[in-house]
Amino acid sequence: MTVTDTLRGEVALRNLSKSYSLNGQVLQVLRHLDLDIRGGESLAIVGPSGCGKTTLLRLLAGLEAPDGGQVLIDGQAVTGVGTERAVIFQEPRLLPWLTVLDNVSFGLDLRGLSRDEARGRAMRYIRLVGLGGFETAFPRQLSGGMAQRVGIARALAIQPEILLLDEPFGALDAMTKLTMQEELTRIWQEEGVTMVLVTHDLEEAIFLADRVLVMSRDRAEPPRLISNDLPRPRDRSHRDFVDMRRQLMAQFGLH
Repeated sequence: MTVTDTLRGEVALRNLSKSYSLNGQVLQVLRHLDLDIRGGESLAIVGPSGCGKTTLLRLLAGLEAPDGGQVLIDGQAVTGVGTERAVIFQEPRLLPWLTVLDNVSFGLDLRGLSRDEARGRAMRYIRLVGLGGFETAFPRQLSGGMAQRVGIARALAIQPEILLLDEPFGALDAMTKLTMQEELTRIWQEEGVTMVLVTHDLEEAIFLADRVLVMSRDRAEPPRLISNDLPRPRDRSHRDFVDMRRQLMAQFGLH
């Protein structure tokens, strides 16, 4: 984990609960969850479908409100979306009529930046994600991995303290996925942001995260936190990496 001069992006969940109404019944998704995420940390959230992973991410993003409890960022209660947080979804959701540069700089003028400042900042993050030279390309001209890089650059351009990722590489082929995981690690280390990642991929969680939050469909079973002290850069074939994967699989009764 990168240590920055000023620690930012600290997240605290306090007695967090969330439920939905489904076919006339109340479905409790999260129940009295307490969690602290350190500034600059990378946290992965894993678990079976329907266990509340994406719900938790949406609460962190301020896209939904909890039924009870609070999400605190740097000690302040979250009451909605905010510029200190950016969300990256599985699909990059680029505007097809805009170039890469315009997609990344889109909306920065609303934050008080001049056109030159917005485009200058966008260029920095386009280069950071390895797309220098593709500034004038349109989304239809990009591969899936390149489009997701644009999505990451657009999220970083607002200079958030916290990067929230919901299965960001789930739609990519295996080789592109591995490359993007390495790129995301590099970007996270360079930018020093707090990163919270939802994923079904246990290897991805081990490769990217300092800690892994394991969630269960059983609402009575509290999520479990597993520390990941493997040195970086991480070698997927190393015995310790394989042991960590085995440990995570055992959490789901897999062998």
